[in-house]
Amino acid sequence: MSNITEIKHRINGIRDTKKMTNAMYLIASNKVRKAKASLERTRPYFSALLEEIDRMFDIAGNIDSPYFDNDDGSEKQRSGERGYLIITADKGLAGAYNQNVIKKVEELTAAESGRLFVVGEYGRQAFSHRGIKTDPQFRYTAQNPRLHVAREICELLLEKFDRGELKSIDVVYTDFGKRGEQVKVTRILPLHRSHFETGEDLSSHWFEYEPSVEQVLGHVVHSYVAGFVYSAFVDSFCAEQNARMAAMSAANDNAEDILARLSLEYNRSRQAAITQEITEVTSGAKAMKKGMKK
Repeated sequence: MSNITEIKHRINGIRDTKKMTNAMYLIASNKVRKAKASLERTRPYFSALLEEIDRMFDIAGNIDSPYFDNDDGSEKQRSGERGYLIITADKGLAGAYNQNVIKKVEELTAAESGRLFVVGEYGRQAFSHRGIKTDPQFRYTAQNPRLHVAREICELLLEKFDRGELKSIDVVYTDFGKRGEQVKVTRILPLHRSHFETGEDLSSHWFEYEPSVEQVLGHVVHSYVAGFVYSAFVDSFCAEQNARMAAMSAANDNAEDILARLSLEYNRSRQAAITQEITEVTSGAKAMKKGMKK
């Protein structure tokens, strides 16, 4: 009987766990839908920014901007170290999502070290356990991406870039694309004119830029970088939730398999107990009949 009771407790425990994993699956799917809708609402604005930067170069030709490398593709000489903006999750239970990002960062820093600006508590804790230093004052959450947070991060990194503390800034994030989640490394500063070529000659649509095209370009670059950081946030957040959905779906399937095995074991144990009881009752009845005959 104790074995049957133990199996029954395990079945109830797994059913309770399955309820939680199923709820986490539904929550993750809802978050993905909301985040993608938010990104789609802002995409036209940042697409217009790309076109406007291309127009500036078409009209003004060569523009001397600290945010752009030379036209021949060579890097300008800049002081400082490389900066890496790394986007991870705040929690686990998302398959290999966090580990893939951390592995990519380890590969990058092994080739060339730099300052790490980590978004997400999971990433900060993981790098701390590995003895890898991160910026201690950079503590942003990965949950519920917001454009104003992306702008705040953008201004912080651009300030360090302008002061010469950073000579480049790369974003390490997980792209939520049609081919599945892939960890990408994209440089957001310095930029190059080829990043903004649309293939159209926009110089015919003449514009005057006040006070100068260089200053206007500087302000537009701030908005562009903030937009890219925001899109990287949303992509990573969607990839995280999608990975969590897959992990919870696998957990639900495993729970079903375990419940099937435990149910079979429970029925067998219960049948054995019933058979034993029937045997004991039958044996007792036979013994009583023999005693009465004597």
